[in-house]
Amino acid sequence: MESSDVQRGRGRSPFDLIMNQIRRKRTTSDRKSTSGRFLSRQAESGGLPEDREAEEERDGAGVVPGPTEPAESVCDMGWGRVCVFVKRLGKRADSRTLSLAHCDLTATDVLELATLLPSLSLLEEMDLSWNELIGGCLRSLTSHLQNVGGLRTLRLSCCRLTADDITALGEALKCVPVLEVLDLSWNAGIGGSALQGIMGKLHPTLRELYLVACQLTETDATILGGIVSVLPRLCVLDVSCNPLLAHTQTDAEDGSMSKTEPGKGSVWGLGGLVPSLSHTPSLTTLRLHDCGLTTQSLGLLGGSFHCLRSLCQLDLSCNKGVAGGLSLLSPHLALLSHLGGLDLHLCCLTHTDLQALIQALPSLTELTELDLSSNKEVGGVVSDIVSALPLSQIKLLPLNGCSLNQESLSALALAMPYLQCIDVSWSKMVGGRLALLLEALQPSATQELRLSSCDLTTDDLLHLAVVCKRGVLSSLRVLDLSYNGGVGEEGWCGLLGEGGLGSLEELDLSLRPLTSKPSLLTSNPSPLTWLPTLLSAFPHLPALTRLSLQRWTLTAQEREQVNHALRKRKVLLELDPVPFASSANQEGLEEERNEE
Repeated sequence: MESSDVQRGRGRSPFDLIMNQIRRKRTTSDRKSTSGRFLSRQAESGGLPEDREAEEERDGAGVVPGPTEPAESVCDMGWGRVCVFVKRLGKRADSRTLSLAHCDLTATDVLELATLLPSLSLLEEMDLSWNELIGGCLRSLTSHLQNVGGLRTLRLSCCRLTADDITALGEALKCVPVLEVLDLSWNAGIGGSALQGIMGKLHPTLRELYLVACQLTETDATILGGIVSVLPRLCVLDVSCNPLLAHTQTDAEDGSMSKTEPGKGSVWGLGGLVPSLSHTPSLTTLRLHDCGLTTQSLGLLGGSFHCLRSLCQLDLSCNKGVAGGLSLLSPHLALLSHLGGLDLHLCCLTHTDLQALIQALPSLTELTELDLSSNKEVGGVVSDIVSALPLSQIKLLPLNGCSLNQESLSALALAMPYLQCIDVSWSKMVGGRLALLLEALQPSATQELRLSSCDLTTDDLLHLAVVCKRGVLSSLRVLDLSYNGGVGEEGWCGLLGEGGLGSLEELDLSLRPLTSKPSLLTSNPSPLTWLPTLLSAFPHLPALTRLSLQRWTLTAQEREQVNHALRKRKVLLELDPVPFASSANQEGLEEERNEE
């Protein structure tokens, strides 16, 4: 419920408020299941809700059981109620971990859960994430948190929390003095100063704070700075997907910057947060993915690195506003002697940015992951990047969407023996040249190989089949060959028939959308000749959990064959509806029928 709804509901009974919320937010079918759940509670408790509420009031008041009702019996009964409640939601009861994510909890469920907390005194982890109907009624739960004082992890992501919920949570945090993990991600209602409700309320024990996609603004950045300034043990701070967090205001139509004093507002964006990071010397992970960072943000952030010497993971990805300003950050990277992962994908990096980064790479001696994908200028400097990296320890260097050229592929081949995850998707240059990369692979080193939309040929897949047969890819878990419609059936059969992929968990052979092969548009397509080879390959793919064949048209008989082959295995099979035709092609067919 929103706060305005709470005000309008003054003077009404809690039961009316609960039922009004359920009527507003749930479909008719959902209300039926809720009613069934509500009635089942009456049957299980052996009485009417009013009787149960009276018993709960007596328990909350600390009434000592009489001689005919020993304390041990009451304890057993309390745990029994917990087991019944959790089992009804399709979960398993655990005295230390309560995981009720994706359970479609309602306000009624929250009320009942609150009464069960006295029976969960050993609880250390509570996860109520992805229950959107509990927003607006969190106070009914937080008012009982004193019963779980040993709680160390609290996850409330995607619960539609309101400002009142955050205030109620802040008031209850004093009851959980050992809390180490707090996740409030995907709650849009937190943005706009609602964070004020927990400012100064978190204990110094907190180690991880997640506020992903909360619509945080620049004002919230200042509040967040006040929050983290008293968290000396904070190790993980994730405020990703808040594009207004580092928003830079302008005071003129021509885009000129406001002359606000640094740290007091707009021009510096993160000026209210970054200086406070000096109070978090234990910070190991900082994620600022899609936070609206600008070149000014990079300068401010770089200036704080002398206080963040424990930083191991830095994510600045999807911030296109940093283009042209990496030279403000790169000189400070040498201070991060423990940096193991740097993510700058989709940042529109310029050639000047990349040159500045290349100069800093030799000082990052512990770097194992560098993500520069989706930056087109990277394709021209791959050789320089590979030369500057500590190749023997690099495990991740995705270059998908980087406009690779012949020289890039040759340079990448030097790093191939060490990489666990290889991604050169969306690089047409790979087509016809895949052998150059495959020959550089070392046995059992590669775990992921992504070659989506690489314009692969039949010969490319035959080369891949030979490598698989040699056992080089025996540890491969993910193989993405999607959007390569130029591969002939000989290539598919060659790959699927050679084996050597015993650890493979995910296989994607999907075609590109709007593929216009005749066999995809006819109502009765001929059976695909590579399908029998795929069916015979299933016994040699014991670890397979996902198979994608989207945009391939299968007859009803072929679909049945695939389903039958995977029936006894937990494999996610991705197929298009029957019959398949893309929306554009379908519209064209309908127009032809109308003309006739």
